[in-house]
Amino acid sequence: MKWDRGGARPFVIGGSATPAVKALLIANVVVFLFQMVAQSMAQVNLDHLFGLVPYDVVHHLFLWQLATYMFLHGGLFHIGFNMLALWMFGTELESLWGTQKFLRFYFITGIGAAIMTTIVGPNSYTSTIGASGAIYGLLAAYGLLFPDRIILLYFVLPIRAKYLVLILGLVTFWSSLAATGGGIAHVAHLGGMLFGWLYLRGPKLPRFKVGDAYQRWKQKRLRKKFQVYYSKTRGEEDDRE
Repeated sequence: MKWDRGGARPFVIGGSATPAVKALLIANVVVFLFQMVAQSMAQVNLDHLFGLVPYDVVHHLFLWQLATYMFLHGGLFHIGFNMLALWMFGTELESLWGTQKFLRFYFITGIGAAIMTTIVGPNSYTSTIGASGAIYGLLAAYGLLFPDRIILLYFVLPIRAKYLVLILGLVTFWSSLAATGGGIAHVAHLGGMLFGWLYLRGPKLPRFKVGDAYQRWKQKRLRKKFQVYYSKTRGEEDDRE
């Protein structure tokens, strides 16, 4: 929840789910239910195949894990918190950016978090699951774009978005250094925030588009043809003189 500028009364962040947020919510819930069925009925644990296992990514090239881990969750509280945050913050960001840019940001931060986790522990057999990397990326974006919004932390304590993101970032950074947290992938959280910040505030790389390159090549070819034709025409005129 958040408060209006006057701070008179709180109201709910999010509203009706936007298209990408709705699709992500449905996909995560469906995969979570499938996890539960596979584990309870078939005794199959999907974490080691579709969760992020850095050793398998580095040594066995299980590259799909960099994305699929985001759709697995470890319990009702885990998926409940992530989906609540996705709805609360993602809806407003998608409304601002549009669906395409929102999905690009979501997967860049989620996959970026997975890459950072893999780089930090390339020989780790620990399986990381959950959308938390991408969710922390959304939190970072929200703090940058709406720094003075008042958010009710734990639905009780009012705090500005920029301070909430700063506190979460510091706690996550310290936890990743201390290797504590009861199994929570703090490195993934930090990676999501870092990639989110780089995407929004980092140096902008030149964008390469195939269509633009083709147009430049076509224009260059036309100029060469024109030069050849012009030279040939001038040569014929000189011969007639």
